[in-house]
Amino acid sequence: MREKILTLAITASLLTLSGCMKNQDDVPGAADHTKAAIEISDIAVAEHLSSSRATVKKFMGSLKGELMAAMKTGGPLNALSVCNTKAPAISATVSKENQLNISRVSLKNRNPENAPTQWQAAVLKDFETQKAAGTDPKILEFHEVVNVDGKPQFHYMKAIPLAQPACLICHGDQLPEDVKTKLSELYPEDKATGYKLGDIRGAFVVTKAL
Repeated sequence: MREKILTLAITASLLTLSGCMKNQDDVPGAADHTKAAIEISDIAVAEHLSSSRATVKKFMGSLKGELMAAMKTGGPLNALSVCNTKAPAISATVSKENQLNISRVSLKNRNPENAPTQWQAAVLKDFETQKAAGTDPKILEFHEVVNVDGKPQFHYMKAIPLAQPACLICHGDQLPEDVKTKLSELYPEDKATGYKLGDIRGAFVVTKAL
């Protein structure tokens, strides 16, 4: 039986692990960088979706491990320094190993390099809308297939909820003075404070050429 061919939409049968995921047609502005139709088999989409989830899990696990070790050996200030140097290195390694690009973005980014593009900002805002409607941020994700410079590209985003009280030391609304000083030193344009438990800190982003 021939595979069913899709055009920018993915059948509901493939969304078994993404109950609150939306495609680009559901998110205003998410696909304004393309007007061309993309054709890709549902099997291929499912494979890229599964691979993206696994890549995010690996990146998240590696970064969390580095931060926890840094906290134990030197507290929040050490963790900030490690995040500043290790996060980009981990991202580069995971991206190379999986032949894709993985990053983090936020509407309130700490590092200027983590500022979202137009489509990423649209997805982040949609995540906020879904959270306000009662959806658990832990399950929020999004994917789409788009045309970028004439070539098909797979996009995936997964929300990052602020779930641990320890995260508030560096991202809350009452930061210790030494943390404020270190943040000013490492991130002069920091916007990533004022969060509360359960807020959406940002999202992991995976992009892959098809």
